[in-house]
Amino acid sequence: MITGRKIIHIDMDAFYASIEQRDFPELKGKPVAVGGSGMRGVVASASYEARQFGVRSAMPSVTARRLCPDLVFVKSRFDVYREVSHQIRDIFFEYSDLVEPLSLDEAYLDVTAPKAGPLSATLIAEEIRKRIFETTGLTASAGVSFNKFLAKVASDINKPNGIKVILPEESLEFLEKLPIEKFHGIGKVTADRMRKLGIFSGKELKAWTEIDLVKRFGKAGRHYYRIVRAEEDRPVNPNRIRKSIGAERTFREDLTELAAMKERLSSLSEIVYDYMKKTDNFGRTITVKIKTSDFRQYTRSKSFPSEVRELALIEATAFELLESNFEEIGPVRLLGVTASNLTKEHEGEGVQLRFEF
Repeated sequence: MITGRKIIHIDMDAFYASIEQRDFPELKGKPVAVGGSGMRGVVASASYEARQFGVRSAMPSVTARRLCPDLVFVKSRFDVYREVSHQIRDIFFEYSDLVEPLSLDEAYLDVTAPKAGPLSATLIAEEIRKRIFETTGLTASAGVSFNKFLAKVASDINKPNGIKVILPEESLEFLEKLPIEKFHGIGKVTADRMRKLGIFSGKELKAWTEIDLVKRFGKAGRHYYRIVRAEEDRPVNPNRIRKSIGAERTFREDLTELAAMKERLSSLSEIVYDYMKKTDNFGRTITVKIKTSDFRQYTRSKSFPSEVRELALIEATAFELLESNFEEIGPVRLLGVTASNLTKEHEGEGVQLRFEF
C-alpha cells in the first residue's frame, strides 16, 4: 500500500552532546559523553568523535571509558535540552500542524499539505534543517518518504547532517537490499534470531509468509510482513498517547538493606507523583523495576480499578512489590517506579527519568 502522504522524520545529531559542544567551545572536536562518569554511570549521549571509538548511548560509563580513555564526561542539563527542543519544535509548527514528537530530539511531520514553504517535502526538509542550524547552531538529519517507517529508516542513512529521500517507486527495491539490523524496530536480539533463520536483508524477510512470521515472532511478525512490503500506513499523530511516567536510579554502590531500598523507592515515587500531578495525568498501574548487581532484571506490577492519585498509595504499592521479591533479588544496583495505563493525551516527549545516585 503506497499512500499519498509526504512524511519527514527529523532527528537531531548527537543532540545532548552537540549542545554541550556548542555551549562550551573547549569541547569541540573532543570525544564527549553526557552522563555520569562514576562506576554506575550511563552514557545518555555521545558526540560523533566518541562514537568513532564505539561509545554509544545507554552504554555503561566504565565501558565507554575503556573504549575511549580520553572521553570527556559532562553532566546532563535537561532544562537546556528541553528549551532547545522547544525552539526546534516551533520551527516544525511553521510548516505543519501534524507534528508527532518522539522525544526531545526527533519528530515526524506530515507535510502533505504544508502551511508554508515549498510543496516539495524534500525542499521543506532542507529548509527545516537550515532553519534549525541558524536558530540553534545544531545540525539535524532528515528522512523523507511516504510513510513513517521509511522516513525513520531514511533519516539514519546519511547521518550526521544529511538527508535521504525514498520515493514510492524505489521503496521496494530499497527495502529488499536493506540489512535486517537497519530495519527500525528490529533490535539486536531479534536481528540475531533472524540471521539464524537465514534472514539477512529485506529480500529474505519478504520471502516469509505472514503466518510463518507470526509463528516465529508473535504479533510482531505481522508488522514485519507489512513493513518489508512498504505497507506501513500509520498517520502522523500530533496527540500521541503517553503510555507511562517513570523514574529510575542507578546507585554508585549496591543496596543490600530493605530499608535503604524503600527509601530510594519513596523518592522515586514522589518524582512520579509530582509529574502526574503537574500534568493532571494519573495512571492505574504501578510498576517497580529492579536490576541486581549481576544485571538480572525484575519488573513487578499492580493495577487498580481507577487512577492512583495519592502519593501514599504509590509508595505503599512500590514497597509491597519490592518486599514480595526481596528474598530472591540480592544486592540491587538500580530501582525504578513507573505509572502506566494513563488516561490523558500528552505530547510525545519521553518522561522516563534516569539518575545516578
